[in-house]
Amino acid sequence: MFQIFKNAWKIADLRKKILYTALIILIFRIGSAIFVPFLDTDVVQGMLAGGENTLLGFMDTMTGGALGKGTLFAMSITPYINASIIMQLLTVAIPVLERLSKEGDEGRKKINKITKFVALGIGMFQAVAFYITLRNNGAVSYTENFDGFLAMITIVGCFTAGASLIIWLGDQINEKGIGNGISIILFAGIVSRLPIDMMNLGRQMSIQDSSGFHRNFILIPLYIVLYVAMIGLVVLMTNAERRIPVQYAKRVVGRKMYGGQSSHIPIKVAMAGVMPIIFAMSIMSLPQTILFFFGIDGTGGGSVFWNNFLRYFNQGTWLYAVIYFFLIIFFNYFYISIQYNPIEIANNLKKNNGAIPGYRPGKPTSDFIHNSLSKITLIGAIFLGFVAIFPIAFSNITGIAGMSMGGTTMLIVVGVALETVRSLESQMMMRHHKGFLE
Repeated sequence: MFQIFKNAWKIADLRKKILYTALIILIFRIGSAIFVPFLDTDVVQGMLAGGENTLLGFMDTMTGGALGKGTLFAMSITPYINASIIMQLLTVAIPVLERLSKEGDEGRKKINKITKFVALGIGMFQAVAFYITLRNNGAVSYTENFDGFLAMITIVGCFTAGASLIIWLGDQINEKGIGNGISIILFAGIVSRLPIDMMNLGRQMSIQDSSGFHRNFILIPLYIVLYVAMIGLVVLMTNAERRIPVQYAKRVVGRKMYGGQSSHIPIKVAMAGVMPIIFAMSIMSLPQTILFFFGIDGTGGGSVFWNNFLRYFNQGTWLYAVIYFFLIIFFNYFYISIQYNPIEIANNLKKNNGAIPGYRPGKPTSDFIHNSLSKITLIGAIFLGFVAIFPIAFSNITGIAGMSMGGTTMLIVVGVALETVRSLESQMMMRHHKGFLE
């Protein structure tokens, strides 16, 4: 990977793109440090500290800590991610959007434009909801009624404008930079928290048990070694695929003969990526988030029933890990089912005079693709579930806190890194870079 970046740096055009992408990331990090007026940042940080197992805690991780600081980019790219998920689901349900998705680049551009407007609406809704939460927790500071109205307009406007600006920055990376803009910004936000996470692990290494033994001196390095090993496993599984052979029949058109070649249909093991984990995390965090809005955090305030519910349904419990694991499997199958249609693939093969050796065109081919897809999907779902619950299980066994988000962030960071490297490789191949081809 480092050799690829080294070779890319030697090409003037790619060097400009890399520097432009770095400039956009720098602007993103500067915006993540600009505080929104009328907010008490100490109260905001204290509020997020009490809701670390909620959807707000998950969003704070995705935003690189900008949400917990109450900065301009507090919403980050979460509205766009939610809008993309909604549009993917609606594309299957609404025929008009389904037709647009099949119209090539023009159709995708129209869907992307609609997605941005949906993201703007979601961002405004999230900004209003977060403002109400901040106000109820005493994080908004004003003196008079007019100042309160001005504070509301300013805070909601800043959060919404920040979310829109991030979408624009992502588009600039798509047009003039390297890789997928939204993914690069998400990657930058997560990586920016790495020093803080390492400091937290360092502080936990000094904790002694009842006998005065520093057991975390052994456990935390062990966790780091296992974490690095899991990164290697994620890279392996992300690139792993099952290739279904396809043979195209020969046909004569005029004086020319077409077809006759062999090809394959690639089915990736982890084709759903991190989306099933995001779906499952959102569902699992929803009860804690709703109760957190009402001031119930599991520490004893409010209803006894709901406090007990939070204690048993906390991220550190085995019940949470088991339900989380099966939800990931369910959403993995759900996401693959709306993205891939075996019947449509079989029909396209038939139209192009293609066939899978040993299977007749039509229903036998679609059944074979469906069965193959189900087996591969199960392997990918178990892999995603294992990666997601491993930090939770390790934390639950060893008592080391602050590791429950490790699996999700690892998949995102590794996935974006691999995607960016592939983008660099493709652009270098188009330019026939000697060092790369050799």
